[in-house]
Amino acid sequence: MRELRWASEEGDGIEHLVFDARDDGFAVESVVVGQRYGKSYGLHYAVRCDTQWRTRYARLKIVGGGELELHGDGEGRWHDGHGLALSAIEGCIDIDIAATPFTNTLPIRRLQLAEGERRPLAVAYISTPDLQVTRVEQAYSCIDLNREYRYEGIFRNFVANLPVDGDGLVIDYPTLFGRLPRVR
Repeated sequence: MRELRWASEEGDGIEHLVFDARDDGFAVESVVVGQRYGKSYGLHYAVRCDTQWRTRYARLKIVGGGELELHGDGEGRWHDGHGLALSAIEGCIDIDIAATPFTNTLPIRRLQLAEGERRPLAVAYISTPDLQVTRVEQAYSCIDLNREYRYEGIFRNFVANLPVDGDGLVIDYPTLFGRLPRVR
């Protein structure tokens, strides 16, 4: 089990995350205190993945606000906490929670890209603090195997190179998040 922290580079936010590698996959629990579009929020989330890094469960709760629960079968079929099918994100294997660099780890690890390889994919994007889920197009490229990947938010014309640690967890996400403690 590892504990990590990231600070927001956009404002006064911080995330505290617990990462646990288990025999049956990976589990994360985290708390994010942040600000988006001028609105402050607190977010608690948990994500579980199978051994192939396919997202199987996610639960998000805004402090004093909404909740979201997602269940995935690992093949791109999803339903909410009430068992209702979520056809809008059918085919997505990964989730992308806007408030955290952690969810970039999911496709980085799952895709197992070779150095120089690029792969586009659709992900279930979860905006914060409103917890709206939409299907968006992204791409990942391996720049330096197990050390650096390029993220492309095709849906918003955004590109960032993401250095990662030995577990594939983002170290720094330029202009958005930086791992603490910062190396000086």
